[in-house]
Amino acid sequence: MQNDVKLSLIVARGRNGVIGAAGELPWRLKGDMMFFKRITMGNPIIMGRKTWESLPKRPLPGRENIVMTRDWTYDAPGARVYSNFIAAMNAAKAVAARDGRKEAFVIGGEAIYTLAMPLADRIYLTDVESYPEGDAYFPELDEHEWREHTSEHFEAAEGNDFAYTIRKLERVHAASHADTNS
Repeated sequence: MQNDVKLSLIVARGRNGVIGAAGELPWRLKGDMMFFKRITMGNPIIMGRKTWESLPKRPLPGRENIVMTRDWTYDAPGARVYSNFIAAMNAAKAVAARDGRKEAFVIGGEAIYTLAMPLADRIYLTDVESYPEGDAYFPELDEHEWREHTSEHFEAAEGNDFAYTIRKLERVHAASHADTNS
């Protein structure tokens, strides 16, 4: 069922919240890119137009690509195009449910993360040990709303410009009113 599909954000951010600079990632992290591909493969992905246009290969193979834009006439060959986030999210969840998948992913950029954050169930957050200059930022996280489920640290090495930690965060759901009275 569509309601069983989780909306997950996947993002790498610097210590200063930067996620992008002039339409590019501000680092080279081969290990994180391999993680991104492994986690998102087979799942629908939602992204903004700028993120779509920054991809070296479009559409990203093995995933249903959904592009958000305010331009109703925008053509994104190989992708679905939406101008409403709720419609895009519902489409992604329906595709995931149809394909027997448990997650639909939001992969960027800043504006799309901001729209998705209040609705997200999970965040795959790569904290990069860097303070890069940039012009795109990940929204502020309210640490009271999220619980760390897993964490794995990686040192800087060949193909990885900086050390980084991949964290899986789950939204903390407040008990419903019915649960508090039982």
